Amino acid sequence: MITLVLTTGLRRGELLALEWRHIDLDSSIINVVQSLSYSKGKTIIKEPKTKNPNRKVTIPDSLIKDLKHYYETSMQQIQQLGDSRQRGDKFFVFFSETGKPFYHTAPGKWLSRFLKRHDQKTIRFHDLRHTSATLLINQGIHAKIISSRLGHADIRTTMNIYCHALQSADQAAANTFNTLLNYRR
Repeated sequence: MITLVLTTGLRRGELLALEWRHIDLDSSIINVVQSLSYSKGKTIIKEPKTKNPNRKVTIPDSLIKDLKHYYETSMQQIQQLGDSRQRGDKFFVFFSETGKPFYHTAPGKWLSRFLKRHDQKTIRFHDLRHTSATLLINQGIHAKIISSRLGHADIRTTMNIYCHALQSADQAAANTFNTLLNYRR
């Protein structure tokens, strides 16, 4: 789950509602078509927050082998549940011992406990999405691509949220001229 959110920038609700039928491992594509939320104690699966209902996010090639292995493991777990499975025809990528999607606070609690066990600074689960975007910015990926991966309806949203990282990337870009200009002297 952590690797997938870091490499795709999916929102927590999108990640929790993700079903295996939405992932094309041969094409390395996730179709982001639904999101999970809770209201009055009930799980609600709805269209994602983004206005583009056909958002596609590419999965890094290096993650495909791990996802295929995870799929096989998940399939075995679902088969073991048999008739006790509570989500009917839905085969979530991340699910509880009953086959239901995880409760929305579960990823954050797991991450918090993991970081504490390893004496690391505690961060929110949502911060992994920010880390994903910041890593892409620092690698020089165009803000429009990042905006699309994150599901922002407008690139200005991306620019406003990540202006600090974009400014740092711009400073690094400007500093490349130091080498070029010093080379000519």
